[in-house]
Amino acid sequence: MERNGTVMARKANERQKKEHVDVRVEESESEERQDPSDTLKQAQREAAENYDRFVRLSAELENYKKRTARDRTDLVKYANERLIRDILPIMDSMERALDQVSSSDDLAAFVEGLRLIHEQLTLTLGKNGVEKIETAGCDFDPTVHEAMLQVDTDECDANNKIADVFETGYLLNGRLLRPAKVSIMKYSKENSEE
Repeated sequence: MERNGTVMARKANERQKKEHVDVRVEESESEERQDPSDTLKQAQREAAENYDRFVRLSAELENYKKRTARDRTDLVKYANERLIRDILPIMDSMERALDQVSSSDDLAAFVEGLRLIHEQLTLTLGKNGVEKIETAGCDFDPTVHEAMLQVDTDECDANNKIADVFETGYLLNGRLLRPAKVSIMKYSKENSEE
């Protein structure tokens, strides 16, 4: 009998659960049946909000692209502004020197003026990251030197040393701007035997 009572209790419990589920399904179905226009209006409102947000973000992105392109163009266009401002006083000094040479016959003063202008230009370039490549007494380095001529020498120690500089080389912030054009010495046994 206990078994029958347990089985009956289970069946009753299952019936209650089924009825409870059926009631929930009926309630949700009735809600869906009652609110289709409200649900549609809410979905349309959300779609309109999402579309508005999309349009605004698209416009914002386009404005950002245009602003970035304009900034990049200005950066390239005015990148040398600081260097040009630094060079303008040197141009003024050159103009004064040229005015002086036409009104004076003092060659020594003119040469001294040119030396001062050269020094001013060297300091300005150094301030902007340009440095001269050292060549005096150095070994030939193909990464910063360009060999233009080879000079024979009878000194074994002078082999592959720089003999003369035709054009000075420069680095810009450590990067090669222009190689130094040089002549290099080459040890030759024939010259040492003579």
